[in-house]
Amino acid sequence: MFVSLLTYRLISSSLIYPLIMSFLASSTRSYVGFWLTGRVPIVDSDERMRDRERTRRSPLRLTSTMVSSKGAALSLGVVVVAAKVIPSALAAPAAPAQQPFTPAGGLGTNSTPPVYAPLSDFDFQSLNLALNQEYIELDLFHYGLAKFPVEEFEAAGLDAEDRFLIEYMADQEIGHAIALSNILGSNAAKACNYTYPFNDVRGFVDFCQKLTRWGESGVYGFLEHLDSRPSAQILLQSITVEARQQLIFRQFEGLFPMPEWHIPGITQSMTWTLLAPWITHCPQENPRIEWQNFPALNITNNPAPYKDSNLTAAISSNVSALSSPGQELTLTWEEPGKTVGYDGLYTTNTTAGEPKFVAWISQLNTTYTPLTNISGSSGKTTQPGGTIWGGNTAPLVNSTMFVLVTDEDVFVTAANISMLNAHVVAGPTAYQSG
Repeated sequence: MFVSLLTYRLISSSLIYPLIMSFLASSTRSYVGFWLTGRVPIVDSDERMRDRERTRRSPLRLTSTMVSSKGAALSLGVVVVAAKVIPSALAAPAAPAQQPFTPAGGLGTNSTPPVYAPLSDFDFQSLNLALNQEYIELDLFHYGLAKFPVEEFEAAGLDAEDRFLIEYMADQEIGHAIALSNILGSNAAKACNYTYPFNDVRGFVDFCQKLTRWGESGVYGFLEHLDSRPSAQILLQSITVEARQQLIFRQFEGLFPMPEWHIPGITQSMTWTLLAPWITHCPQENPRIEWQNFPALNITNNPAPYKDSNLTAAISSNVSALSSPGQELTLTWEEPGKTVGYDGLYTTNTTAGEPKFVAWISQLNTTYTPLTNISGSSGKTTQPGGTIWGGNTAPLVNSTMFVLVTDEDVFVTAANISMLNAHVVAGPTAYQSG
């Protein structure tokens, strides 16, 4: 059996799923097709892009239909994205067969059919968070195109072709939301309502490049820990597109497109802390996001390239850094207990002790500097120096990276950064070091 992953509408049908599997097992050849209903705007003029403002908050309406070679059409809740379908998930597994010309070892390298579904609560909640990230990106890109007139985009150096690229990136988010909704099944979240912190085109572009960075880094932080490796594969092939989006928004802002050698990963709770303030309302049936909300952190003297009139949209520039080692940062943070997120359903909290350090999550490293001049919920620190591999390699701190206030300088690496969660006093916030 082969499948085609296009666009879809998800309809819950768990009761008939075993019947579908039995039907497919008896079919000689079947296909899966997906069709998107609801509005998918096409960029044919700036006027039409602005018209989308009236409909941008409508949730996606998606349908999934399976058509067999016998001509039968079936609606189903869990879409199987696989080369083969086994008649029953309860059947005794066959002994794995070693594939020719394949060294022993690895995960998912034998003949066991892949399962594209969450295998644990950890899987579901991680993918649910990623789906909510995809939804806000879809909304954000359309919102910016509809809100600002052509003249403001042109003044920021973004012409019709650039605006079309933003629209196309929004269309990519439809595909990403489809893929994750298929994996999550009938409990997949729906799109929500959002609020944004910008008032002009340059602020819109800056927020886009920051949001796509924490979306990208948030997936890198949990991807290798998913129990469902097939689901991780689908998500990987989506998040690599988001990495390209982040680079493009940096170019639109006039920044050096990729001043780092490695992209940092952050935890789900760190991602949710950054995402939650921008979601105002969600459908009641959306599954609760179970990750922790840390108190918010603010860098009062954070570099703000969107306010620099000398930076204009370009493929590249020779401005590869906006800060330097030894630069002093002034930090303020909120106390725990604040209501955040959509519909007043979430509250910030921390399990950490007194604030003592600042953690810098950049490239492959988490580096600490002392938190000084502490007064209530404020303090100062100094940007660390050093290079990623020593010698004349890339600066340790650069690009859009993450800063947190912690109670200890606990040693973590890229693969176990979640061990830092218990020590977070506040943050993260995005530091625009380059």
